[in-house]
Amino acid sequence: MMLDYLQYFEIIVVTYFIGLNGTYLTLIMLSFASISNYMQRRDIAGLPNIYDKFALPVSILVPAYNEEDSILETIQSLSDLDYPEYEIIIINDGSTDRTLDVLIEAYKLVKFPEAYRVRIPSQTVHDVYRSTANINLRVINKDNGDRADSLNAGINISRYPLFCCVDADCIIQNDSLRWLTQPFLDDPTVVACGGTIRVSNDCSIKDGKLTRPELSWNPLVLFQTIEYLRSFLFGRMGWTPLNAHMIISGAFGIFHKETVVSVGGFHPDALGEDMELVMRLHRELSKKDNPYRIHFIPDPICWTDVPHTYSHLRRQRIRWHKGHIQALMMNIGLLFNRKAKFAGMIAFPFSLFFECLGPIIEFLGYLVIFSGFYFDFITPLTFMIFFLVAIGLGILLSILTLFLEEISFHLYPKPGHVLTLFIVAILENFGYRQLNTLWRITAVAQMTGAAIKKRLLSVKKEPLEEKISQ
Repeated sequence: MMLDYLQYFEIIVVTYFIGLNGTYLTLIMLSFASISNYMQRRDIAGLPNIYDKFALPVSILVPAYNEEDSILETIQSLSDLDYPEYEIIIINDGSTDRTLDVLIEAYKLVKFPEAYRVRIPSQTVHDVYRSTANINLRVINKDNGDRADSLNAGINISRYPLFCCVDADCIIQNDSLRWLTQPFLDDPTVVACGGTIRVSNDCSIKDGKLTRPELSWNPLVLFQTIEYLRSFLFGRMGWTPLNAHMIISGAFGIFHKETVVSVGGFHPDALGEDMELVMRLHRELSKKDNPYRIHFIPDPICWTDVPHTYSHLRRQRIRWHKGHIQALMMNIGLLFNRKAKFAGMIAFPFSLFFECLGPIIEFLGYLVIFSGFYFDFITPLTFMIFFLVAIGLGILLSILTLFLEEISFHLYPKPGHVLTLFIVAILENFGYRQLNTLWRITAVAQMTGAAIKKRLLSVKKEPLEEKISQ
C-alpha cells in the first residue's frame, strides 16, 4: 500500500515539474519571437526621433526612507534623462536620518504652498518643497507609512498623465523613458509598462551613470544575475503577447495615472504592492470590459544592487513570496476569470498553483525521490527521469536565457563574462534553486501560521464580546 502511494506521488511530482518547465519552455519560445520583432522596431526607433513632440509628460516618483547616502546620485541620474518633459518627485517617507537635510542643502529647496487634490488616502503630508536649483524637482515631506503610501502621496501631487515608479537606489539609463513610454504612443489602451532590471553590483558607476557593466565575484550575486535575466527576458517577455503580466517591478515601471486612481492606487497593506496593483488592474478593468494592455520593454534600462549576503537574500525572498501569496489572495477573483482572458485563465492559475504553492510539491518531491532512491523504493529509471525533468530542464532554461541575451542586447561583451555566466547557469540548479524553494516554503509556513493565529484570536474574542453584550 505504501509503495502504491509513493508511485502516485511520483506521478504528481513529475507532472508538476513537466507542467512548470513546459510552461517556461513555451514562454521562452514566445520570448524569442517577441524579442525578434522588438529588435526590428528598436532599430527603426533608433533613427532621429520623430515622436518627441508627441511624447507624453511623465512624473517620476521616488519613495525615499533613510537614503541620505544614495539619494543625490539617484537624482543626478534622473536629471540627465533624455526626455522632452518630466518632473522628479522625491517622497521623503518620514526618514530618521539626514535625507531631507541633504536634499535641502544640495538643491536649495524652499517650502511651497502646493495646491493639490487628495484622490488617494495617504499619511499626512507636512510640506512640499520646490528646488531653486532644479526646476523639475519637488520634494514631499510626509509621515512614515510605507512604499505604497509614499507612491500614493506622490500620485496625488503629480501633474502629468503618466507616472513612473523608481527605487531610490537605482541607476536609470539615459534613454529609459523614451523606450518605456513608447507603448503608450503606439497603443492608447496601454495602462502600464514595465522595464528590465539588471544587477549593478561591482559595475562601474560615475556621476549617477553606469559606465561599464561588470560581473561580481560573489556567487550569490552571480546566481541572481542569471535569475534576473531569466525572470525578465523570457518570464515577462513571454507573457507580453498574451497580455498576461502578473507583475511590473516596483523598481522601475510606468503607469497611466487616471487608470491607477480609478482602481484605488497602491494598496497600503500589500507586502508586494507592485504585483498586487497589476493583478487588480487585470481584475477591475476586465470586470468593466474596458480594453486594456499591460506591456513590457526588454531593454536593460534600470540597474540595481541585489543582496550580497545570505541573510539579506533570505529575508528578501521570504518577503517577496509572502507578498506574492497575499497579492494572489487579494485578487482571487481573477482565478479562471474568462473576461480577463489569458491573464485569468492561464497566468493567474499558473502563478497560484505552480509558483506560489508549487514549492511544497517541489520540496516533497526532492525529499521522496532522493530518499526513495537511497532506500531502494525508487527505481534508477524513475530517479533518472526525475533528475532530467527537474534539473536538466532547469539548466536548459537558464542556458536558453543566456543565449537570448547574447543574440539581443549582448551587455556582457567579454568572452570571460559569457563563460562565467554559462557556468553559473548550470551551477545555480545544484543548491541555489533548492534554497529558493526552502525560503518560499518558509514564507508559506509563516503566512499560514499568521492566518491560524489570527483566526484563533478572533474565536477567543467572539465569546468575550457576547458576554459583554449580555
